[in-house]
Amino acid sequence: MRSAQEDQYLEFVAERAKALYRSAYVLAAGDTHLAEDLVQETLSRVYVHWKRVARADSPAAYAQTVLVRTSLTLRRRRSTGERPTGNMPDSAAAGPDAALRLTLLDALGQLPPRDRAVLLLRYWEDRSIEETAGMLRLSSSAVRSRGTRALNRVRALLGDSLSDLVPH
Repeated sequence: MRSAQEDQYLEFVAERAKALYRSAYVLAAGDTHLAEDLVQETLSRVYVHWKRVARADSPAAYAQTVLVRTSLTLRRRRSTGERPTGNMPDSAAAGPDAALRLTLLDALGQLPPRDRAVLLLRYWEDRSIEETAGMLRLSSSAVRSRGTRALNRVRALLGDSLSDLVPH
């Protein structure tokens, strides 16, 4: 028979797994396999510390922080030099914005991982500068400057191609 804490953890996973995957997908620049690995690693780390996490003000924010930090750590620790030989993107979901999504993910994929994390937290997750700084262990001014530089880089990478993809 499962304990109440295990049931509480399973309920948390059922509620948050999709949102964590969406964030991981952006952090992994569209690499579905890496995103799945990030979510799995995040959930396993949360499980190990579940007693403490369950008592936190926001277990979801705790898990999001673990996800971002795991992503940054994994990028630094990448011990294999494995690189794909061809560009075989996953198939895009049907819909009018598939090309726009793929273009944005490609541009985000060209950013350094920490800049990508700043954009994810500030604009995708709608976190404040202070929350983002705390999650990434940066100063508020570093978050602002990284965010500005990252947005300018994405704009430069996209150029005029973005206007062709946005429905009018």
